[in-house]
Amino acid sequence: MKTVQNFTEGKILRPLLGFMLPVMAALFLQAMYGAVDLLVVGHFGTSADLSAVSTGSMILLTLTNVTTSFSMGITVLLGQQIGMGKTKLAGETIGTGVVFFGIVGLVMTFIVSLGRNVLASVMNAPQEAFTQTTQYIAICGAGFLVIVAYNILGSIFRGLGDSVTPLAAVSIACAANIAGDLLFVAGFHMGAAGAAAATVLAQLISVIVSVLVIRRRKLPFTLNRASFKLRANVCRRIVRVGFPIALQDFLVGVSFLVIMAIINRIGVDASAGVGVAEKVCGFIMLVPSAFMQSMAAFVAQNIGARAYDRAYRTLRYGIMLSFAFGLCMFALAFFHGDLLCGIFTSDQQIVPLAADYLRSYAIDCIFTCFLFCFIGFYNGTGSTFFVMLQGIIGAFAVRIPAALLISSHTSRLFYIGLATPCSTVVQIVLCLIMFVKVRKKYAEKSVSPAE
Repeated sequence: MKTVQNFTEGKILRPLLGFMLPVMAALFLQAMYGAVDLLVVGHFGTSADLSAVSTGSMILLTLTNVTTSFSMGITVLLGQQIGMGKTKLAGETIGTGVVFFGIVGLVMTFIVSLGRNVLASVMNAPQEAFTQTTQYIAICGAGFLVIVAYNILGSIFRGLGDSVTPLAAVSIACAANIAGDLLFVAGFHMGAAGAAAATVLAQLISVIVSVLVIRRRKLPFTLNRASFKLRANVCRRIVRVGFPIALQDFLVGVSFLVIMAIINRIGVDASAGVGVAEKVCGFIMLVPSAFMQSMAAFVAQNIGARAYDRAYRTLRYGIMLSFAFGLCMFALAFFHGDLLCGIFTSDQQIVPLAADYLRSYAIDCIFTCFLFCFIGFYNGTGSTFFVMLQGIIGAFAVRIPAALLISSHTSRLFYIGLATPCSTVVQIVLCLIMFVKVRKKYAEKSVSPAE
């Protein structure tokens, strides 16, 4: 197995698919072990436990996504440095990144653990599920450093052009999480708290395995104890690239939390229904998400090598392939959402609510095929300020106002969920405008290696 994969020469479609498929498989397994929490709780817990996992997991997912998006600074810098052949800088980037995000993880551990009651209150957690929600947040918060380490290691491997090792790591985590859920939730009847404990324990096992793998692997640069220290110049580069992505993801996550808080006011069944729909949505959005991550690593190497035409063609291939998958996901989620949601709960009061909300996400499947590929492309070019800007506009100028407006006239979840595809359309328009500017910027510098 190659330690570093070169994306700057040869054909595009085959290596893009070869890199994307393990990424998608890893995302599938990651969504699977998250969904297993809801699946086991849905069958062995109460509706309060189900609501707690729904609300608590959204909070933790938002915070985790922020850290993971921040770590995109490592992925992009590694890709560009490898594309330029500067492997010494790549080693410094990894060492500094690990120390930097270790500190971030410790800080977040204290913030989440101590602020669990505030977070649950802000989310309007239903009173019947409030205690279970705070327990879920507290346990996941205590293991936040593990969650950060788990995602940082994945970013490092992808920056090296390796999407197979993260797949192996998440496979281990998935198996461990399933075993943990069956033990803690089904066996010990710990409810939401058991699901949280299983998640943290599974990721800890995966981190240990990943560290052992990277220690035994022959790397194209030096990585030893001296590498792991804070370097101000490297930190600045990571922050410059990663912070706008992280801020964008945080604010976008906040917008979805606002929508969840709006729905929580409707009642515990609606809360649980949206939680189930969100888990299903995590699966149907896997393809565009996989292309987004793959695009960033693929494009970053080509931008570093000044192969701009290859970066454009990569975007085109990604959109075409993602769109084909997106149409299939739309049909499945829109017309058979009740079957999908029924996998996670047998409560016949919750399933129709979940399926109704899922239909609005089915519409978004088509649009995100374009948006996510554009976001991955701009992350790869280092245009992360624009990524932040379009995300904020979509979240706060469209998604939240639309959800508030619609919820003031109806409590039907399908209509409230339409706020999401509305914001996606606006963001695609912004991305198209930006693409014209990017093409103009690189027009005189374009390099076109033979495919």
